[in-house]
Amino acid sequence: MFAGIVAAVGRIASARPSGDGLRLTIEAPGFGLDDVAIGDSIAIQGICHTVIAKQGESFDVESSRATLDVTAGLEQGRDVNLEKSLRLGDRIDGHMVSGHVDGVGEVLSLEELGGSARLVIQVPAQLSRYIAKKGSIAVDGVSLTVNAVDLIPHTRAVTTLRVVARGRRVNLEVDMIARYVERVLAR
Repeated sequence: MFAGIVAAVGRIASARPSGDGLRLTIEAPGFGLDDVAIGDSIAIQGICHTVIAKQGESFDVESSRATLDVTAGLEQGRDVNLEKSLRLGDRIDGHMVSGHVDGVGEVLSLEELGGSARLVIQVPAQLSRYIAKKGSIAVDGVSLTVNAVDLIPHTRAVTTLRVVARGRRVNLEVDMIARYVERVLAR
């Protein structure tokens, strides 16, 4: 479980074939790996991964073909948002995020608003029913409130959304409460 509050921006140092997917080495200076153990979960671009190795200021994970087929942004050389999983008792400053991406959207525009910015994303039709004004959504692992979305300067400065541009594909995770409400109402 995550909160969508990015702790650091890392970089994919390598993406090598492994099984049906990729083994990624993530350079994570400033992320603080001292309390990370093999088997721990780390969200990379909003995608939950399991740490399989670590060395110095970097760590390795594997992404299966199934994950790669439904996500974006795991190419070698790419900057990525990083967040450690929550521990019981941690503050949740964003919203409850599972790290299970629901789909990939496309950035349509980024409009500067004099300090903040408005981000407009085309969302897959099957996800639109889960998105409500003033509701929560995770974009590349960043917890955002749906307006249109307005990005505050801090969010842009400390995440990969600082370089987002028209046409960029982004990972989307809708609010998990919306999915459970739909399931309950369907019964």
